[in-house]
Amino acid sequence: MTDTQTNRPRLTLFDLDHTLLPIDSDYEWGEFTIRIGWNDPVEFARRNDEFYAHYQAGTLDVHDYVRFATEAVRQRGPEAAAAAHAQFMREVIEPAIHPQARDLLRQHQQAGDDVLIITATNEFVTRPIAKALGVQQLLAMQLARDAQGWYTGEIDGIPTMREGKVRRMEQWLAERRLSWADVESTFYSDSMNDVPLLEKVNHPVATNPDARLRVLAQERGWRILDLFPTGTNQNAQPAPVQDAAP
Repeated sequence: MTDTQTNRPRLTLFDLDHTLLPIDSDYEWGEFTIRIGWNDPVEFARRNDEFYAHYQAGTLDVHDYVRFATEAVRQRGPEAAAAAHAQFMREVIEPAIHPQARDLLRQHQQAGDDVLIITATNEFVTRPIAKALGVQQLLAMQLARDAQGWYTGEIDGIPTMREGKVRRMEQWLAERRLSWADVESTFYSDSMNDVPLLEKVNHPVATNPDARLRVLAQERGWRILDLFPTGTNQNAQPAPVQDAAP
């Protein structure tokens, strides 16, 4: 729908992890693969925690991480991976979807906004999550595929991380013969990693912001939205689940 003040179509963007979800879906998927026996618990947990700390610090080598994070999926193949992800959705993601997140998305959708999720987490993990949230348009870490159509472990195109989110959005706009000047844009995010895109939009919203982003948002006069109740455990672990392997 067109913004009544600017006469421009409204584009509303959402980060996913810790923004629409009170958890990090990529991290939780890694933990899930440990619980179903797809990865060695000690070694995988050590490396996963190390990568996650780098992500939070803004120092992640995303290509190395994607190779690591998709290794078990690539080894198991499409059928086993799909079955495991369906269990992951039931056991981890669906209980973590808060009504506040659904309400916020619905508010923008009913207003006629063009709504997208843009996330640094890979498409295998996030596409079913976007669907569960009722969002059709997803810009995630796109994974390269081999001749058989299965993941290679490499990234296809621009990584949707930090400045890469801006570049991917500009590609998306250009495909529709639009530019930033043609849309009234809003972006909801929790992370300092997303400052480049927050700076680009008309209406940045620091959502459940980490400590550094909260300070920056206050300094710049950005809107701050605490979507989830105080005390929400953002790293809560679900009960052990059954092995999804065939």
